[in-house]
Amino acid sequence: MTSNARLTAESAGPETSPGIFSSRYLWVTIGACALVFLGAFESLAVTTIMPLVSADLDGAALYALAFAGPLATGVIGMVVAGNWSDRNGPVAPLVTSVAMFILGLLIAGLATDMTIFLVGRLVQGLGSGAMNVALYVVVARIYPAQLHAKIFAGFAAAWVVPSLIGPFAAGVVAEFTSWHWVFLGVVALVLVAMLMVVPALRMLRGQPAADLASRPSWALGMIAWSVLAAAAVLGLNLSSRLDGAWVGVVAIAAIAVALVAVRPLLPRRSLLAARGLPSVILMRGLVSAAFFGAEVYIPYLLSDRYDYSAALSGLALTGAALTWASASWLQGRMDISLTHVRAMQIGTVLVLFAILTAVATAVFELSPLVVIAGWLFGGAGMGLMYPRLSVMTLSYSSERDQGFNSSALSIGDSLGGALALASTGIVFSALTGLGGAWPFAGCFLLAAAISLVTLVIGPRVGDGVRVDRSA
Repeated sequence: MTSNARLTAESAGPETSPGIFSSRYLWVTIGACALVFLGAFESLAVTTIMPLVSADLDGAALYALAFAGPLATGVIGMVVAGNWSDRNGPVAPLVTSVAMFILGLLIAGLATDMTIFLVGRLVQGLGSGAMNVALYVVVARIYPAQLHAKIFAGFAAAWVVPSLIGPFAAGVVAEFTSWHWVFLGVVALVLVAMLMVVPALRMLRGQPAADLASRPSWALGMIAWSVLAAAAVLGLNLSSRLDGAWVGVVAIAAIAVALVAVRPLLPRRSLLAARGLPSVILMRGLVSAAFFGAEVYIPYLLSDRYDYSAALSGLALTGAALTWASASWLQGRMDISLTHVRAMQIGTVLVLFAILTAVATAVFELSPLVVIAGWLFGGAGMGLMYPRLSVMTLSYSSERDQGFNSSALSIGDSLGGALALASTGIVFSALTGLGGAWPFAGCFLLAAAISLVTLVIGPRVGDGVRVDRSA
């Protein structure tokens, strides 16, 4: 049975099947969505205020690292959380990851120089990456398969409120108090969210424990590979600070090391875009690279070239987040009529179109309304693709490898974004001497090139089979 057919059969459950907000799943849904909500708020807020942070801490040279660094350390968190969840369930990984996320917020919020701020961001990324994987395993262990599309659509819908108020509110807080409170103020909210997810953890603790003999062993080799991949991404970011030809040499070497290191962390033949799960994982990484590689420079473009305030620049991201959540909700309602492959095809075209509006705005100095309006289409494209890629990952997984495959999906997501951000950072530095909007145009063109690749990979996500990672 193909993945689409299998998902269709699983989705055609009895009409009396409880929904994600039924009494049985209510607290699990609220708790999980609350954590997603806080991650969404923080992501949107940091993107909005980074031009202010960069100016305050004299960190323009490390602008891209503030985004790529957390994604890189997040890979380590994902691998550890995935392995830990497969061994002992997701309870301990989830609690630990939330604690790391809070610690990172505190360090970044109390930072007085760019180095300390980056340390906080790295710790925050470590916790965030692990938290995402643990939540995926919570979904797999608690919800029946026919509810997976709806809960992932719920995760996307958890972006609605932060997308409405997050970017603008972060800009207002940064301008009228201090950007430090954008981090420190979130700490209390994360603690509340963790209290809300406690019923879910109790439900999981009530499940029978797996046999010690059947538990996967600690994958120390994989953890070491994840550390190497993260180090390569950080090295790629820092290569832009070198002189002359050394920039290109170190950059190429870092990318090669990252690809070699990530290979054992993904299903077999993922980097070759084999049909099915491998292409799902690769697709997630590429769409993340294209979209976020461009998005982080949009507020920067608006503040640098059009004198937008931090609050007003944040509104550019609000519309895209809303269309993301709306498209995600829509695809959840069309989980049978809209095939996975068709969702990928439509989504990739929308994201490419959005990035091209950013290119045109920078090159031809068009009205900023062009890129703001264009980014609405990019958000819609991501909303169509992201939940579907999550659903397909679980449909290709067995209970034994849910943690590994969920980790691989998040690794592809984060590492793709991290490599793209590191590369755009090099491009931005290299083109700064040209002046004007050319550094921004170069970053957007690189993102557009990555988006073109997704047009080829998209049709390969369907009609695959489960991948045995031990084969």
